[in-house]
Amino acid sequence: MSGHSKWSTIKRKKGAQDAKRGALFGKLSKVITVAAREGGGDQEMNPQLAMAVQKAKDNNMPNDNIQRAIDKGTGAGSEGADYERITYEGYAPGGVAVLVDVLTDNKNRAASDVRYIFSKNNGKLGTNGSVSYLFDRKGVILVPAEAADEDELMELALEAGAEDVEPQEEAFRVLTDPNDFTDVRAKLDEAEISYDSADVTMLPQNTVELDQSSARQTLKLIDALEENDDVQEVYSNFDISEEVMAEVAG
Repeated sequence: MSGHSKWSTIKRKKGAQDAKRGALFGKLSKVITVAAREGGGDQEMNPQLAMAVQKAKDNNMPNDNIQRAIDKGTGAGSEGADYERITYEGYAPGGVAVLVDVLTDNKNRAASDVRYIFSKNNGKLGTNGSVSYLFDRKGVILVPAEAADEDELMELALEAGAEDVEPQEEAFRVLTDPNDFTDVRAKLDEAEISYDSADVTMLPQNTVELDQSSARQTLKLIDALEENDDVQEVYSNFDISEEVMAEVAG
């Protein structure tokens, strides 16, 4: 599990996500709205919408909120919405590569906010293409080690279209092409194999190991970006040892 994933897990255990549930629902609503606007409100005909709705359900977003977001995107609601997708690229302390996915109705505000966050937290905003080549877009499903036999999971996942199943510290990581993600997840559901998380994400090709000082600065930058209302996702390629993580998360 990458450093970014470990840090996200620690924050969830500390209850940070529950405290910010309203903000999380707002971000999920934006994704649903844009998916509905771009591909229509029928989930069976719009894979992006289906994935956005599933992610919202994974985070316990009420069905009424989900439907309002769909209606907003299709124009059926009381007000339309016009969000723009933007990806910013930059560096955190220690040479860590950072990708920032934004959905905003004001690109000037978003650009100013992201630039300020990088500058304030000892980071550096880069140009388009400066770090994106260091990441691959993949579907990732984390299955607890106790939830499945490795050989059986491997056979099931590969037959469903997965690219690989990798043993982790306490889980198996199922990797898929983004286009095959929904089919593989559905196969695991059909087989009643539980999983801790399932999402299409940007995986780093290599990671950068951080010491305690760089780790604190990098995590501060990542947290500040994730707290911004326009920021949907933050991807990075840092790794932090268990010892250092224990110090900075304490």
